[in-house]
Amino acid sequence: MEHNNPSHPENNSRLGAFISLPQTAIENGEKYLTLVHTRDYIEKIKSASENESWLDGDTYTSKGSFKAASFCVGASIYASQTSGFALVRPPGHHAHINRASGFCLFNNIAIACQNLINMGKKVLILDIDGHLGDGTEEFFYRSNRVLYLSLHQYPAYPFFGTTNQIGDGQGIGYTINLPLPPGSADDVYLCAFNFLIPIARQFQPDIVAVSAGFDTFRKDSLLNLKLSLSIYHLLGKIIADNFSSVFAVLEGGYNREFLPQCIFNFVDGINGKPLRFKEKNTVSSENVGKEFATRIRSLKNHLKSYWRI
Repeated sequence: MEHNNPSHPENNSRLGAFISLPQTAIENGEKYLTLVHTRDYIEKIKSASENESWLDGDTYTSKGSFKAASFCVGASIYASQTSGFALVRPPGHHAHINRASGFCLFNNIAIACQNLINMGKKVLILDIDGHLGDGTEEFFYRSNRVLYLSLHQYPAYPFFGTTNQIGDGQGIGYTINLPLPPGSADDVYLCAFNFLIPIARQFQPDIVAVSAGFDTFRKDSLLNLKLSLSIYHLLGKIIADNFSSVFAVLEGGYNREFLPQCIFNFVDGINGKPLRFKEKNTVSSENVGKEFATRIRSLKNHLKSYWRI
């Protein structure tokens, strides 16, 4: 809550609905930052916070930002050890090794995953935020210890994440981007999700890390995706049905009225609990469906040498 700018869409009111939840004791994650970030960059964020500087046109700091972001990392590490959901902000998946972007200071999920990799784990990162997690993707782009899967609107910030971006070196085939046309609704999203899950199972991960963003919701102001509340419960259920070890870290989601309902539906789906907030499923237009079909054909063509499709 100490990382805040009231006029910015990523402000501390995003988590206001969760204040009544029991607070989990977590450690300051500063000691983990160098798993992903350079020491110079870490010092830059510390200095920026002291001066309440903007890091780019989208990404601010306030007096408490460095401390808050460090505890976000601690919460994400803890979630990775306990099959938990880290309700953190600022988000992280746009943060690069030595550059902040897209509201993100430190890459929470990348740090937690690198910590797992250092323990010998194979990690599936499933990024369901409506924006590509370009910082996460870049960090693991040449690794075969991580399979990074992203469903995101394209075109949209950060204007990467096309079907031909599939990794490099030892990591070729281990980055999979499924760019969704603007206007994609539950039907298209579910088709995309069900296309990716069999590939994820072939990877045989030891643990699944979900970059859990909810700016895909139909009333979110930053994107033009059309997902209903109900679909998040189904996505959680599909993940739980296919993988035994899962944790999640909050990314985006800027409709403060509905963000808690999206999150509770997703968590209930993973935990095998009934759907709490029901909403009629949404349907994509014919043009969106046709464009999506073109994109998934392109992705299949790029991946056919690396996975059974």
